[in-house]
Amino acid sequence: MDGMRRLCGRLGPDIALVSTTDFFSPLVDDPADFGAIAAANACSDIFAMGGHVVLALSVAAFPERLPPEVVSSVLAAAADTVTRAGGTLAGGHTIRSEEPIFGLAVQGIVHPDRFWSKAGSRPGDRLVLSKPLGTGIALASGDDEARAAAIAGMRSLNREAAARLWALDEPPHAVTDVTGFGLAGHGWEMAERGGVDICFEGSSLPCIAGTRAAAEAGRRTGGEARNRVYLADRFDSSADAASEALALDPQTSGGLLAAVDPSDSGSLVADGWWEVGEVIEGVPRVVLT
Repeated sequence: MDGMRRLCGRLGPDIALVSTTDFFSPLVDDPADFGAIAAANACSDIFAMGGHVVLALSVAAFPERLPPEVVSSVLAAAADTVTRAGGTLAGGHTIRSEEPIFGLAVQGIVHPDRFWSKAGSRPGDRLVLSKPLGTGIALASGDDEARAAAIAGMRSLNREAAARLWALDEPPHAVTDVTGFGLAGHGWEMAERGGVDICFEGSSLPCIAGTRAAAEAGRRTGGEARNRVYLADRFDSSADAASEALALDPQTSGGLLAAVDPSDSGSLVADGWWEVGEVIEGVPRVVLT
């Protein structure tokens, strides 16, 4: 078990099952966007474990008053996303609910020797990130351009990012996807399990256009405050308030955060990743400078 929602179990000498589930209420108005984002978000844990998506089942709750075409749009977009992830949406279960909820239970496969966990970060490793931050801020208070960019990013899969990590000569030492706990919260998971300090550089944090300005203007989400409470004294920051807000901003279908050998960071950056910090010996904790 690696985390509360993801599991790796060996099936044989050369194959292991990786399994995860994730679901939530709508963050966007368009039902197709909702279905695609929920599916991409659920598949991310499989990619973050180094796995290949094989099968998904929908986990759904819809109000009776919801028009059938809306439900169909959610399911069709999710099915298309799972297909693009390399798997098949094979069914699922739906119940009635006053509020819509949708997500997936996803199963994948991985070679047991190539499973990536959140543990294993080594002092000297570079921290690289595959998607910009700021989805929470963009959805809560961004303009139309920021919201559109956030939706496009959330719909995009981490399949290509995982493939880029698979291609490294030296496998990544630790990997997680960045979701509700934000960059700092998921960085803490890597710090705690690796017994190291995870150090982010505030000025290097990539963000959706307009979200840093929104953060500088004091716009925040409730999730940012909860993440700050969750981390408490495990988060040591000397950065400006906007960088703190971006590091703590809850993400949906965020990118992969990987601790890699310094020799691999440059090629990843050349392929569109961002180097956002480094791993050092420590207590452990998350540091933002």
